[in-house]
Formats: sequence, structure tokens, C-alpha cells
Amino acid sequence: MDLNQPIYSERVTIDTVESELTAGKNIKLHVLRLDKLHPVISGNKWFKLKYYLADAADKGYKKIVTFGGPYSNHIAATAYAAKQLNFDAVGVIRGEQPLLPSHTLSAARDLGMELHFLSRDDYNLSKRSAGINPIDNRFKDHYYIPEGGFGSKGVAGAAEILHPGDIIKYTHIITAVGTGTTIAGILQVASPQQEVIGISAMKNNTALADEISSLLENGIPGNLRIIHDYHFGGYAKKSQPLLDFMNRFYRLSNIPLDFVYTGKVMYGIFDLISKNYFSPGAAILMLHTGGLQGNRSLPPGILEFREKM
Repeated sequence: MDLNQPIYSERVTIDTVESELTAGKNIKLHVLRLDKLHPVISGNKWFKLKYYLADAADKGYKKIVTFGGPYSNHIAATAYAAKQLNFDAVGVIRGEQPLLPSHTLSAARDLGMELHFLSRDDYNLSKRSAGINPIDNRFKDHYYIPEGGFGSKGVAGAAEILHPGDIIKYTHIITAVGTGTTIAGILQVASPQQEVIGISAMKNNTALADEISSLLENGIPGNLRIIHDYHFGGYAKKSQPLLDFMNRFYRLSNIPLDFVYTGKVMYGIFDLISKNYFSPGAAILMLHTGGLQGNRSLPPGILEFREKM
């Protein structure tokens, strides 16, 4: 694994999605297939991790600690990257230890990541510090990677996802939003004339705007809009309409989506198109941020493409 270059970057494509809805509304829709970057460290995960991992290596750390939920793509990606780069890894997981671990947690543990579970209140307090909690120094010799790669190093990596010359033709750039790190990076390269839309995967994420602002030198720009209408009940929540849409979209485009992030984003895009949010002639670039591993927590047969991943 090369810390200086995205892995398998030559596999990334920009796919065109055509449907009766987009044609009828005169909308062009393209998908940046970052899910092809790697089967585990896919999508935006590598970009947000790379500078943290390089810094840890440069400083001579042998152990890293990071944070995430039981379905966290960041946890899965960090576990894999740590194993490849010979780091010992600890994952601090939001919530009590489940009787039946998610596929994400099982995969992370199989990759050698040590898992520690905290109640939501303790987790929210602890993820702001470099240890499991402010009075516990068990991990003081670990390199700290914030939840989701949040922070300046994560933003610097995310800013490398797009290049201004390659995206100038798009009127809208749309991505999922978790911690806000990726969209902060995108705002570094998008022009003021391009509307950057973030579709939040979480319910009642009232702190999101402040978190994004903290990552930007000049605060929230005028071309950013965060939409909170497509969380389907909250982080990692799902419903039959969402799953049905993901299957229909796969039949239409041959592009698999995940139910935590990208499925909700694409559902939101189609809904916004149907409601005439975009003017005729608009050109949309949707960032496929990967995370398909999360679908493995679903029973077989729910998604038509699950077994093909």
C-alpha cells in the first residue's frame, strides 16, 4: 500500500446515469465511482486516512486508535489499512457491545483491530480526546485518528478527490455527509458558481454546520447546502422504500449503493429532480463514497447485488 497515491486509482470511472426522469427534466447525472478504489478502503475513506497514517508513520508510532459506530466504514477501512501498514489498531465503538456483532465489527476484529465499546454519552465525550476518556491513559502511546478522519489532515486528503479542471462542467456536486470532512475538502476545489450539496445520513444532526465551519478557514460558503430530509430514520437506519430504490437503481445503472450513505444520497437526488429543485440543463456529479461493505449486514436476498460484491 502506497501512502502517496490512492490505491487502484486507475479503476475509478465517471459513469453516466440515464433515466426517464433525468431525460424528461433535461438533467445530466454522473457518478464518480470512488467505490472502485479498493474493496475495503473504498470511496472517500482512503483520502481521509492517508495523511493521518503518513503522519503516524513519520512520527514513529506503532499503534493507532480511532472511533466509529458499529457500521462505520471508517472503522473497517482503518482496520485494513493498519494491518497492511503494520500498525496495531484500536477501534472505540459507539454503543454497548452487541450480542451479535455487525459484519463491520467482525471484519475489523478479524483484521486484528482491538475493539472497545462505550455508551453513547461516554463515546461522545471520549472521541474529543486522545484517549478512551479524559482520565484513562491506556492509549497514550497510540496515534489518534478522529472519527471519520475529521480534521485538517482528513480535509487535505478529501480535497484531492476532485480536481477543478475535471469538474468545471458540473453545476452541482453532491455527496453524503457524516462528519463533514469530505464536503469540507470538496469545498476547497469547487468554484463559487457550483452548488455543493451534502445529504446528511444522520437524524437531528444540528451540530453539522458548526463542524463543517470549523474545518474551513472562512466559515460556511454561500454555495453550500446541507439537506437533512433523507436520513430514513437516522444513521444506518433503512426502510423498504430505500432498499427497493437501491434495487431499481442497480437495474437501471449497474451501480451498487449502500444503505448507510450512498443509497440515501441517490434517493435524495432523484426526489429533488422530481420536485424541480434543479433547473433544466443542470449537470450533477454525485460522489460514490464507497462503503459497500456495510450491505453485508443485511440478510441475503434483500439487495439484488449484495452477493456480487
